[in-house]
Amino acid sequence: MEMVTLTIDGEKVQVPKGTTILEAARKIGKKIPTLCFLKEINEIGACRMCVVEVKGARALQASCVYPVSEGMEVFTNTPAVRESRKITLELLLSDHNLECPTCIRNLNCELQKLAEELGIKSIHFEGEKHRSIYDDFSPSIVRDTSKCVLCRRCVSTCHKVQGVGVISPNHRGFETMVAPVFDMSLADVACVNCGQCILACPVGALKEKDDTDRVWKALADPEKHVIVQIAPAVRVSLGEEFGLGRGAIVTKKIPAALRRMGFDRVFDTDFSADLTIMEEGHEFIERLQHGGKLPLITSCSPGWIKFCEHYYPEFLENLSTCKSPQQMFGAVAKTYYAQKVGIDPSKIFVVSIMPCTAKKYECQRPEMRSSGYQDVDVVLTTRELSRMLKEAGINLAAMPDEDFDDPLGISTGAGAIFGATGGVMEAALRTVYEVMTGRELKDVEFTEVRGVEGIKEATIDIDGVKVNVAVAHGLGNARKLLDRIKSGEASYHFVEIMGCPGGCVGGGGQPILSAGERWELDYREVRGSAIYEVDRSMPLRKSHENPAVQQLYREFLGKPLSEKSHELLHTHYTRRSKYPEAEKKLDGVTA
Repeated sequence: MEMVTLTIDGEKVQVPKGTTILEAARKIGKKIPTLCFLKEINEIGACRMCVVEVKGARALQASCVYPVSEGMEVFTNTPAVRESRKITLELLLSDHNLECPTCIRNLNCELQKLAEELGIKSIHFEGEKHRSIYDDFSPSIVRDTSKCVLCRRCVSTCHKVQGVGVISPNHRGFETMVAPVFDMSLADVACVNCGQCILACPVGALKEKDDTDRVWKALADPEKHVIVQIAPAVRVSLGEEFGLGRGAIVTKKIPAALRRMGFDRVFDTDFSADLTIMEEGHEFIERLQHGGKLPLITSCSPGWIKFCEHYYPEFLENLSTCKSPQQMFGAVAKTYYAQKVGIDPSKIFVVSIMPCTAKKYECQRPEMRSSGYQDVDVVLTTRELSRMLKEAGINLAAMPDEDFDDPLGISTGAGAIFGATGGVMEAALRTVYEVMTGRELKDVEFTEVRGVEGIKEATIDIDGVKVNVAVAHGLGNARKLLDRIKSGEASYHFVEIMGCPGGCVGGGGQPILSAGERWELDYREVRGSAIYEVDRSMPLRKSHENPAVQQLYREFLGKPLSEKSHELLHTHYTRRSKYPEAEKKLDGVTA
């Protein structure tokens, strides 16, 4: 590897050829401010916050895209550099909706932080503000262009990482706006509600649809029996909102906090993850042994499901008919649980705490009413739960350890690993192996499907049957994998796809890290490692060993894939147009 030596503010540094000035400066602990920069995703030099002086250059240079060269001299803190950054920042602020105290990103806003770090005490520019749109028609995502700084981080994430591409810079000059085609609502295009754009946004221009008031109202209603389920990934991320460190495991503190908020019962989505494996594992065996449609593709991620419906409808028959663990829980809660405790299901109000914004969309799908009611009433993201706890004066870090309630709070390690990419596949293989062979699986860890590599492949030997499996996370990787299957380049029996990079631990509803934090630490890998630690700590690590699931089948469902199971726990999916409303407009123009 060819190395280059340069000087930054008088300090020599040696880095590989092709390194940018920004990266070289970070190597010696020199922080250069950025706004539009998102490592390996959005490196366009658009915001001009990272400008530096390069000896011999006629103008200031954007350090995030300027490559180093031998003998280069760089100055990051000259009067001209500081003045340029301040003027740029003041111009951005002059066109920004400065409602900071009431903004969802207050105290976690990169623009606000830059203003503090650069000592901005006043704004010297006044003028017209750009036209803005407040789009809250999506069930999951709210778009407020009055706060947009045109950094294009959301655009690059939607196009490059997720391969969806429903937002782009529209119009020109001062009229430029990041929006869907024809400035339409996100609800009217093929947005999959994954929320990765929210994680990428440095300000409050994108946020989740806030449903906290609906939950507060339900908790205050004496006629409602309010129950809550907690997704696997939330237990390794919620603690970050309370200063407990990245990937802190707060499994037993969450029930204590939720009981103090007023929930009548606190349950665990890991229970219904185990139930999902019972259904999906037997579905895979049925297809494998009786000539069913292969590969079987997992259906737990609602962002992935909607992506498939819009962009790869030819694979709809490959999708598992199993509902996600969230929706299985809701269906069981308003039938089996209602019967066991003798409560009218119309009075049961089911709240889900999810790492995922797409779950808000999923719970509203018309197919998700098999209990006779909307199976899940409200979905809150990890961030929304954090805000509610803080509003109630509940410090998660100070909570005692408490267990989830029975019967829907008993789970195994297999249910826990649903939170990481490859986890659904691994959990299914643990059960499929034992059901197919009738023998105990000694080593339950299928490490071949673990890790943050975009696409993982493995061949698993199940009593002489070679099962080819693949795992993809992030919809951009899903595209690559599906295209390989379509072309015949690859052939599998079982495929797991998760909509978000890293799986649920990197979900669009998780705590938001700044661009700098994301650069310095792969937070998804840290949270994923914590998920596997949860699994290793569990006394039971296979879904079919869950005694509460076994009891559910004995008392209510009968057996996996039974008529009752199909009625409550399985569903179907719908072919969708890519741009339904846009096509209507175009049809009107050409008519």
